[in-house]
Amino acid sequence: MSGLICATGAGLLTGCGGEEEPPPDPDEGTNGLASLPAATIEERAFEAASQADSLRLSGSVIAGEAGFRLDMRLGPDGGVGEVSTQGATFELLRVEDELFIKADAAFWRYQQSEDEAERDIDPSSTLEGMYVKVPADDPSYEQLSGFTDKALMLDLLLGLEGTRETGDRGMFNNVRTISVVADEGAGGVLEVALVGDPYPLRLERGGEAGEIRMAEWNEEFPLRAPQEEQIVDYGDQILKDAG
Repeated sequence: MSGLICATGAGLLTGCGGEEEPPPDPDEGTNGLASLPAATIEERAFEAASQADSLRLSGSVIAGEAGFRLDMRLGPDGGVGEVSTQGATFELLRVEDELFIKADAAFWRYQQSEDEAERDIDPSSTLEGMYVKVPADDPSYEQLSGFTDKALMLDLLLGLEGTRETGDRGMFNNVRTISVVADEGAGGVLEVALVGDPYPLRLERGGEAGEIRMAEWNEEFPLRAPQEEQIVDYGDQILKDAG
């Protein structure tokens, strides 16, 4: 009779001589990153990011009362996407060394010169929706092209400050992650992929300075210069406060 009880109740009872199944391994199917020290996880993530050809970088950066939002596709030959700041939005496109900007009316009205304003000239009437090529010697070229530079953007934005420790496991965009926490969160929190390459996927910047999301690693995207009829010449200087 006791054998029957053990046989029929095997899924509910223990102690009948059978062996319990071991708990599932939380690292099964992962890249093993979670077992490493926090500093090593961060190092592996930055190494994977630097070696990748491309990614989509989006989110917000806050610095005092200033800041910007961005959604950029970045690759080895340039980048394309949108940046919003001070109530204006503009699109940047860089193919090799050729840099173009396309902006809304509010942006061009803000950039118009005092002379244009005095003569009641509205540059947005001819520039809105068109690409303006930024000359390489324009004071704003370096500033604007920086948004399209993968290495520069990652170097500027992916920073943690303070003592690192391993945080919680989680999910981001349906990918299992492990987090690196700096200064108990005050110095930033970085979520790193636990499956496949250890790419950084999300950074909560320290000091409540915004959030950066990284996706579409190593995915190709179209990058080509606009057609001639889409390009206009703005003049000598794109940003009035450049330089």
